[in-house]
Amino acid sequence: MSEQENKSAEVEANSPETTSEPSTVASQEPTLSELDKANAALEEYKDKYLRTIAEFDNYKRRNAKERIELMQTAGREVIGELLEVLDDCDRAQKTLEGNPDAAPLVEGVLLVFNKLRHKLQARGLKAVDTLHQDFDADLHEAITEIPAPNEELKGKVIDEVVKGYSLNEKMIRHPKVVVGK
Repeated sequence: MSEQENKSAEVEANSPETTSEPSTVASQEPTLSELDKANAALEEYKDKYLRTIAEFDNYKRRNAKERIELMQTAGREVIGELLEVLDDCDRAQKTLEGNPDAAPLVEGVLLVFNKLRHKLQARGLKAVDTLHQDFDADLHEAITEIPAPNEELKGKVIDEVVKGYSLNEKMIRHPKVVVGK
């Protein structure tokens, strides 16, 4: 063998096979359809992530709103039970005001009654004004209807049998009224 043939044989022996390497590189590169699938999956995960964040934000807002409502109406049951006591106070006040002999007693009792009213009002309790108002079935509970003394009072509240109350703009006891017909 000549020297030149030896060198070419060495070069061929030392050089890697060119036919097998391109096939391994080609198999490692993703195809266009695989890239499209991966991009679609990525977009889907991004969309799910954004929706989850929005859903969580809505949950936090809803939870905060419910917490505020709960705090506003936390004493609703207790205040509802105190309404009967408040009614008794009103009846006692009307009875005591007609008795001139009990003036010092009336003054002391009225101070206690007014203090109770102010404390309940500070918690959001409001009396519903009904007398001579148009009858509204959503707000009033009609006990009876009587003939109206004049045309102006037809369909209006003539008398209030039981006072109604709202707590933080929510009705806790509907007023029981007499309606003119």
